[in-house]
Amino acid sequence: MGGEGVIVPLDSFSQPASLIKKTAVSRSWVSVDTSGQSTVLDLDKYGIMKRVSIHARDLRILDPLLSYPSAIFGREKAIVLNLEHIKAIITTEEVLLRDPLDDNVIPIVEELQRRLPPPNLNFMGQGDDEEGTGVQSEAQTSESNEFPFEFRALEVALEGICSFLDARTRELETAAYPALDELTSMISSRNLDRVRKLKSAMTRLTNRVQKVRDELEQLLDDDDDMADLYLSRKLSFASSASSDVGDFTWSPASPTIESKISRASRATPFSTHGENDVEELEMLLEAYFMQIEATSNKLTTLREYIDDTEDYINIQLDNHRNQLIQLELFLLSGTVSLSVYSLVAAIFGMNIPYPWNKNHGYAFKWVVMFAGVISGSIFMSILTYSRHKGLVGL
Repeated sequence: MGGEGVIVPLDSFSQPASLIKKTAVSRSWVSVDTSGQSTVLDLDKYGIMKRVSIHARDLRILDPLLSYPSAIFGREKAIVLNLEHIKAIITTEEVLLRDPLDDNVIPIVEELQRRLPPPNLNFMGQGDDEEGTGVQSEAQTSESNEFPFEFRALEVALEGICSFLDARTRELETAAYPALDELTSMISSRNLDRVRKLKSAMTRLTNRVQKVRDELEQLLDDDDDMADLYLSRKLSFASSASSDVGDFTWSPASPTIESKISRASRATPFSTHGENDVEELEMLLEAYFMQIEATSNKLTTLREYIDDTEDYINIQLDNHRNQLIQLELFLLSGTVSLSVYSLVAAIFGMNIPYPWNKNHGYAFKWVVMFAGVISGSIFMSILTYSRHKGLVGL
């Protein structure tokens, strides 16, 4: 017994449930630097806060135990990114991703390793045996100069989440459309339950897509929020301000401000005026906003198809209900007609002696025929009245 047991400290049983729950959260992060090298880190929240200079409230957004909506925040030295499973912190030197062993995070890490390094490192050692290689390297180098490191990392994250949600949408469409067609051909409990589950999945997916779409739309509507995402520009501005220690006045004609504008203009070819400082990022966000908008439109089309199917099924059920009501009307009319015939039979079948039934045996067939005609006339009158009022089909 003693050799097989495990010694557990007594204090561990007195820990509150919230502390046990928090310690169960994975503390592993993966860091991808500017050269594409990845390093797995085991840091608590204080280590992360010290490493990237963010507040605890920003790090709380990335906590998997707390269900925060999708968000993109620009801080002084970092971009806090919470897009579904992509929980990242982007700086000018590295990208920190939470839970690197997650199946959905691994492709993002691989894509960051492929796209973050400068193009001259990617094509180093390939030689000059092909002329097209040099042209491609030059083109990618110019593209890299236009996009800072944080924007390339942000683009990978946006592309990953948009592709992920689009793939989930296509999987849902593949399963939903055949199920809806099968339901229209045969209404059964199995098909109804299958469509109910698909509709619930579509509602959850629509909410996830809508949150990402709303966050991108909010960013596009606010130039100040987009300007906060320019980490390299803010770093260059801070360097310029610190280097010019003799200038303590702030004015539009300040050399520091002029150097900032000129440096920003050289860094981004589109940023030639103050009001166009965010045009480069705006073009990037608009591209993925259109992609997530297309995914949202697919889900809207699917929802409309489901609503149309529900309307068609309700029409079918109403038609069946009307047919049952017509059948009930026919049976009720027949019952009323037969009740008249039964009344005549009951009158003549009473065992009461009366004188007028003597020597009138020949009247039996006439009574039967007359009662049948009366019952049939009542039945036809009810049907004629029902057709006249539109209660039954012609």
